[in-house]
Amino acid sequence: MLREAFLFLSRNRTLRRWMETSPAAARLTSRFIAGQRLEDVIAVARRLQAENILSTLDHLGENVTSAEEAAAARACIEDALDAIAAAGLPSTVSIKLTQFGLDISDSLCRSNVEAVLLKAKAIGSRVEIDMESSEYVDRTLRLVEDLHRANGSLRAVLQAYLYRTHEDLRRLNALRIPVRLCKGAYNEPPSVAWPRKTDVNASYARLARILLDEGEEPAFATHDPRMIDVVLEHSARNGRAPSSFEFQMLYGVRRDLQRMLVTNGFRLRLYVPYGDAWYPYFMRRLAERPANVFFILKNLFRR
Repeated sequence: MLREAFLFLSRNRTLRRWMETSPAAARLTSRFIAGQRLEDVIAVARRLQAENILSTLDHLGENVTSAEEAAAARACIEDALDAIAAAGLPSTVSIKLTQFGLDISDSLCRSNVEAVLLKAKAIGSRVEIDMESSEYVDRTLRLVEDLHRANGSLRAVLQAYLYRTHEDLRRLNALRIPVRLCKGAYNEPPSVAWPRKTDVNASYARLARILLDEGEEPAFATHDPRMIDVVLEHSARNGRAPSSFEFQMLYGVRRDLQRMLVTNGFRLRLYVPYGDAWYPYFMRRLAERPANVFFILKNLFRR
């Protein structure tokens, strides 16, 4: 019920406009959003680097409706890559294909993504292509496979709650396409996704073992200690070096687990969002993990 309420609020345009312009709202979200400007997220990435934590920068936005908006999104990511290179950061960038024009045309989206892939490749970085709702999976994976053959320098994202992901993962592994595995944050029907949390966890564990056995530079996006244990136990059993895979977490979430992983010598990359279109992202995170609501309320009166 709480999840559905947050997903409903994420689509409320009046509340979104108020939240995205409210100083009080900005104070609430600062734990999870680096800021609105590129300089803000670069400052966060520098601090994380000093703590031996990697980062992937996500300029927030999705589902653009014009070629001009898609070009603007591409320009923001190109600026981010330039800033990463200038600062000498070991950072990547994360993008959503609907932000680059996928709802308009595949060819427009491909052209925009290829431009940032070439820039990422030139500076020794990578583009992490986020997965969106199930209606986009086929088109996203077609573009991922095409762009990987042409350019490389990308990592795909697969969602463990979708029934189809086992087949998708085996295919991407065979093509040597790097994969980030996450549980999934969209509100999907039971016709395409596991409805129960226990089934999603079981799927994630199965897929994580396959990814460790077969995957190219795999990443495991999770805040669940049980899933972290699955990855650590299977990698140790198979003698996989800690440097050959990485964990990924959201900026500001489960900092206790973040410290534990870094202290024990494991690679950790934080997904660091920034920009003024933060409201849908923030509400989806609350829907995904309602415990974050209580964290925010607890911190309302802290300096």
